[in-house]
Amino acid sequence: MQAVSAEAGTNQSVERAAAVLRAFTGPGALRVTEVAKLAGLRQSTASRLLSTLEQAGFVERDADGQYRLGADLITLAGAALNGHPVHHAARQRAQSLAASTGLGANVAVRRGDHAFYLCNFEGHLAPRSFALTGRRNPLHATALGKSLLLGVEGRRDLLGELERYTPRTITDHDVLTAAIEQVAWQGYSTETEELSLGRSCLAAPLRDRTGRVVAALSLSGPSSVVDLPGREHELSRLVVETADAINSQLGHHGPTDRQIPAPPRHDLRSRS
Repeated sequence: MQAVSAEAGTNQSVERAAAVLRAFTGPGALRVTEVAKLAGLRQSTASRLLSTLEQAGFVERDADGQYRLGADLITLAGAALNGHPVHHAARQRAQSLAASTGLGANVAVRRGDHAFYLCNFEGHLAPRSFALTGRRNPLHATALGKSLLLGVEGRRDLLGELERYTPRTITDHDVLTAAIEQVAWQGYSTETEELSLGRSCLAAPLRDRTGRVVAALSLSGPSSVVDLPGREHELSRLVVETADAINSQLGHHGPTDRQIPAPPRHDLRSRS
């Protein structure tokens, strides 16, 4: 019984330390009281864990006594990314795509009901003040998410109520299903100001050797630069061709989906 209790105590300590680290997913440094609130811990527990994590190099404290994530986590994050097969296959091609188009090139995998960014390269026409790598975005409001939802069963249960982020966000499951069916037919997905105003995106699914969708590649940037009404054909061709090259490196060389009739061309947001 003592061994079991000790193991349970150790697991709880790890869970609490993980909760403390996850409190730093937003921008800026945090005080102990803020960390405790975000992690759901008592202030004394949060303070003790922060002190231990600081000694390990996982958090750093500034002159004002505020904490931020430590540089040693970059080493772990780099090792995790370099060991990920999708990151290994897609990184160089995504970087080249960003350089050639001037747009942002992104690679994401699905983690539950969110898209998790593995790669983010900024083109000179689509600068950002922050890196997307490691961030999560909702599946239903992004082009990446619509590609990642291909072949996912039980989408309604997975996503639940679809949150509205802008007036253009799809909030109706039937409309979302129609959008995903269009992805299966045309080979790529689009999104215009569904997550944030002024930004648009195209994405294509990435598949492993079995044909299963394991990630997605996108081009994104200001709506005025992406210009989907005028450039959809050009940019979708680039995204799909780059995705095909990445798929080959992931071991996928054959056809992806069975041929299905083209869906009617109508505004998929009209019912959202």
